[in-house]
Amino acid sequence: MDINTVREKVSVWIGKYKFMILILLLGIGLMLIPGNKKEETVVSEIPVVQEISLDRELEQILSNISGAGQVQVMLTVASGEQVIYQTDAASADRQDTVIITGENRVQDGLVQQIIAPKYRGAIVLCQGA
Repeated sequence: MDINTVREKVSVWIGKYKFMILILLLGIGLMLIPGNKKEETVVSEIPVVQEISLDRELEQILSNISGAGQVQVMLTVASGEQVIYQTDAASADRQDTVIITGENRVQDGLVQQIIAPKYRGAIVLCQGA
């Protein structure tokens, strides 16, 4: 193959697809331009509550009883906390979870109800008992 025939084929191909090549190059150029990204600090309006387990709370309360001494508590859980999400009955055999979009485009399911954990039993050990 001669170099001139290759040049002719390339020029014919470029002439035929010049608009597609122009759009492709323009798209690549736009992707290379840096965007104005603003760093935003999200301040939560919900106060942070220090989580103390129910076991420790019971230990503190029972240790305040005079004569109890050192107290240890262990709780056994029958079922943990359950979260029930709001659903949209699209048809009789299909239900879709309702999704909400919050700040920073974070998607979460819409919570309908939170069922507290169920406890099976407790063991309480006291020095004074």
